[in-house]
Amino acid sequence: MQVTATEFKLNLGKYLELVKTEDVWVTKNGKTVAKLIDPNVSAVDSISGVLAGKVPANFDRHSLREERLSKHAIDD
Repeated sequence: MQVTATEFKLNLGKYLELVKTEDVWVTKNGKTVAKLIDPNVSAVDSISGVLAGKVPANFDRHSLREERLSKHAIDD
């Protein structure tokens, strides 16, 4: 969720509760000045949720690395 700095200041408690379920971006003059995240959720879990369904289940970390390196070698 994106919220202005003024709105954030006026309703701090509301956004502190909301950050438990989603990230909150605070903006000022149209530019992001802060991002509030739940400190109880690991970064790995957050990224895993974003990547769900985008990476085939049979890929592992080593397979992804090899694919990235092989594409880089082709580009050179």
